[in-house]
Amino acid sequence: MSSSNKILAVDGLTIGAGGESEVAPVVDRIDLTLAQGSALGIAGESGSGKSTLLLAMMGVVKPGLELRAGTCRFGQLDLFAAPPAALEKLRGGRLALVPQNAGLALTPNIRIGDQIAEVLRYHAGPADQERHNAHIAELLALVRLPDPELLGRRFPHELSGGQLQRVGIAMALAGQPDLLLLDEPTTGLDVTTQLGILELLEDIRRKQGMAMVCVSHDLGVLARLCGDIAIMYAGRLVEQGPATRLLTQPAHPYSRALLASIPRLASAGIPTGIPGRPPAPDQALAGCRFAPRCRHADRTCSDVVPPSRDLTTGHLVACHHPQLGMEPGSAVAKLATRQHPGATEARLLVDGLSVTYQRRGLLPGLRQTQAKRALDRVSLILHRSEILGLVGESGSGKSTLLKALAGLWPVLEGRAVMDEHRDLTEPVQKRDRDSLRRMQLIFQNPDASLNPRHTIREILSQPLRLYFSLSRTEVEARASRLLGDVRLDASYLDRQPAELSGGERQRVAIARAFAAEPDVILCDEITSALDVSVQASVLQIIRELTQEKQVACLFVSHDLAVVNAIADRIAVLYRGQLVELGEARQVCAAPAHTYTRQLLAAVLEPPASGGGTVSGAPA
Repeated sequence: MSSSNKILAVDGLTIGAGGESEVAPVVDRIDLTLAQGSALGIAGESGSGKSTLLLAMMGVVKPGLELRAGTCRFGQLDLFAAPPAALEKLRGGRLALVPQNAGLALTPNIRIGDQIAEVLRYHAGPADQERHNAHIAELLALVRLPDPELLGRRFPHELSGGQLQRVGIAMALAGQPDLLLLDEPTTGLDVTTQLGILELLEDIRRKQGMAMVCVSHDLGVLARLCGDIAIMYAGRLVEQGPATRLLTQPAHPYSRALLASIPRLASAGIPTGIPGRPPAPDQALAGCRFAPRCRHADRTCSDVVPPSRDLTTGHLVACHHPQLGMEPGSAVAKLATRQHPGATEARLLVDGLSVTYQRRGLLPGLRQTQAKRALDRVSLILHRSEILGLVGESGSGKSTLLKALAGLWPVLEGRAVMDEHRDLTEPVQKRDRDSLRRMQLIFQNPDASLNPRHTIREILSQPLRLYFSLSRTEVEARASRLLGDVRLDASYLDRQPAELSGGERQRVAIARAFAAEPDVILCDEITSALDVSVQASVLQIIRELTQEKQVACLFVSHDLAVVNAIADRIAVLYRGQLVELGEARQVCAAPAHTYTRQLLAAVLEPPASGGGTVSGAPA
């Protein structure tokens, strides 16, 4: 690649904790180049250094870290040596970032259009208000948002997650960037919205000649969007090369293990996660950092850092034994077929349930009948020890159903009964303590649901003290057992949520829900932000606990492959109506409804070993 064609060059980049040279770097001797108009994907488990590397590509180092060695150049500009004024003008203009959670990146009390206008004024120069408004409408239309003029006058809280993500992309495009950095751009989005955003990004990249770097835990997303993929582990690049070759012929055992952790529509079971966990920052490892988790590791792997070798043109791997390891898909844990309980063992009965977006007001009868229905006469049964997967696009009513069942949103009409006699149409404030105990909700984002000031001991002790008459010693013992149930040891009791990884925080949230010994748990997109290996572990935990505790589970997810892996049956919602309900394998293998077929067609899966195309990609 000629130097004139490079838009980004990372050379020997090392970033670590400030003043602590004995602590392993978060980013360790990274070498990467990116050509104009190309797209690079970066994958790896949580804590592998992906986001730190992405921020470094903007000349940003996270607080508590420092640049130890190396350079990062945007064109001819050294981002770590450039004056602040040059970087301020560059960021948001020629070099733009789309953060993982666009909702948190937007100012909540400023209208969408005004926030985009601020970017335009700074990077596109002064213009009259009419011209700015037209440009804002063009940007919102470019990211395929409906009614751009109206949407520009709304506040962030009035938009869905998918709409907020598109607004984030529109703001990044406002400065007409040459390089767009994307941090988990489709996390939490339903499959059709995800595919639409990826097609949008691909179309913009081709038309504008814009380069992209995309960080994602979803290898299917990277296979769809990126021409090249780099795999990171514990701060190091272990493999990089053309996406098709790396995904079909992975050479590093870690790459193969990641691919084996991905649930696939063709596999009826939960994939196994990668045994063990990445090394802690203070854990000294002389050789390959993946060696403690690799079943093929020998003394050389433990003692000698593997050099990066070129297997074929452009396919690099840092491994002493690149041809060893498991084939993708070989580690899928097959689940035995279970007979579903009879109707007499139903834990939850929903009959003709309807919910509107509008709360009750002064004229409840008139307003409720005229308001749009978020749920329209939904009926379903959930049995003991059963996992019912609930899928559909954003706005289909999935989370609304969970909120209605939990008493967090009023019901317009219909019945919802737990254990044959507990009325779930009552708001949560009117439910007795035992009814509250028997139904627990696990939220999508554990960061928002766990008190950051409390230790894990306090978080788990609260439901135990609330619902049971236990001594202090009994509370302590049960809290330790709960952590064991979610495969965390008792040492976590004295930690706070900020000291845990995202997957560990979600496990704590699961443990807290099961602390109440519920009959029904409601899971709202609980794996959407997890990397594939941690996701596999969390799915296995949910499956084991529902069977062991005989708990019924309503599992909401936008990922049909995940739902197929864990659920006994699948219910498909479309615009508030239940359009299909059946056995998981049957729904995924032979869907009866056109909408279900569209959802399945939008699922992105990386190609299996030996070749193949990416599901959802154009022919």
